[in-house]
Amino acid sequence: MNLLKLILLVFVWITPVYGNSIYNLIKIPNLEIYEIDTENRLKYLYAKSSFRLGVQKNIICENSNKDDLDNKYNLINKNLNKYSHNFLKKISLKYIVLCENLSISGINTAGIPDNVMKTLILDIKFDHKYFERVIHHEVFHIINDQHKELFNKNKWEKFNHLKFEYAECSTCTKKIGLERYEKTDGFFTEYSKSTASEDMAEVYSHIIYLDPKKINQIRKLDKILDKKISYIENNIKKIDNSFMFK
Repeated sequence: MNLLKLILLVFVWITPVYGNSIYNLIKIPNLEIYEIDTENRLKYLYAKSSFRLGVQKNIICENSNKDDLDNKYNLINKNLNKYSHNFLKKISLKYIVLCENLSISGINTAGIPDNVMKTLILDIKFDHKYFERVIHHEVFHIINDQHKELFNKNKWEKFNHLKFEYAECSTCTKKIGLERYEKTDGFFTEYSKSTASEDMAEVYSHIIYLDPKKINQIRKLDKILDKKISYIENNIKKIDNSFMFK
């Protein structure tokens, strides 16, 4: 009986310690460990209750039930297993936070990357049609934030038609569609036309997600996207020459 009590006391004591350790590492409250024994050493955490972040507490995400977490985890893990531990170290990504109904200032978003905290928050309830591709879109933002010197917006803008102009910010435009264009003409999606960084992320996510034969077909038909794809591929290789896009 005394041994049982001791075990229970230790468990009660350890649980908040884990919670405090997670908070000290990535500054997100109300998290618990979902899975940490992964092939590429990514640590998956989940929101045990809703949390708010930011100076103005304008980033909000809600907790999910276990069934939803279990259903989406395998899909997320499958996509993120594409990235080796070595590559993840080079882009500064270590923690994946799973929650739902993620928003910034009332605007829903699929993910929030933070290379400083080595963290990517993912909304597991984001539109299933685009969910897998969006994972890689958000990974690119981590890559870009960690290696800004490799992804020059001025160079990127010169790939486009002379009269084309991006919006000042991704939330300053109504160009939010994620459906892939049948006729691309330099852009994979409407959202690609919002800002240069979102365009880069869309190009990267399509390279990762689409079948290589489809990418090659698009490159033959769209010279602008051919240049953009080459730019992304060449600069990713500068980060890690062993990286495989497929």
